[in-house]
Amino acid sequence: MIVALAALMLGIVALAGAVLGGGGGAGRSADADVNTERFRGNAPSADFDAADFALRDALSGELVRMSDQRGRVVVLTLLESRCTAACPLIASQVGEALRRLTPEDRRDVVALAVSASPRDDSRGSVRTFLNRHRAVGEIRYLNRPEAELRRVWKEYQVLSALESGDADTHSAPVRIYSRSGRWLATQHAGVDLSAANLVHDISLALLDER
Repeated sequence: MIVALAALMLGIVALAGAVLGGGGGAGRSADADVNTERFRGNAPSADFDAADFALRDALSGELVRMSDQRGRVVVLTLLESRCTAACPLIASQVGEALRRLTPEDRRDVVALAVSASPRDDSRGSVRTFLNRHRAVGEIRYLNRPEAELRRVWKEYQVLSALESGDADTHSAPVRIYSRSGRWLATQHAGVDLSAANLVHDISLALLDER
């Protein structure tokens, strides 16, 4: 229990630092079409574009690029298949949120999870994890190569489990990006993350025309 709580708090602290200090692309002056105060998650202090990356879907092997997601709202998080702290909550709530969307909205939303430890996240362990938390077909779990993952972790200013040496100790952001790749809001496991809150913020993000 202590380890789990520490992991959750670490994710919140690391995420807060990213919100205050940037992370995820070049900053722009804020002039949002959607009032960020209406989001239930925390809004960044300025506009940031999602940094591009190219990672493999751990289950299908397909190459997934962040830039190819333009036109869809992206829910982006960090997961570790052996994590027992924040990750089960994140996976289950994201999966449930996507199932609650209308079929029309669901087509315009994608959930991506970047591996926090490629050495732990084998295809089998990822499938078991996603099955256990009812997220198969809802979350695309991205893994390998390690060099590219390290670049992504740095770009998005998150602490990975590989770097901490503990499956339960890593950043745990759940960030929502607009169709154009603009970072709109972040929810925190153990604080404001829930399926209902995600549906609310995703619905707002779908209205953002920038």
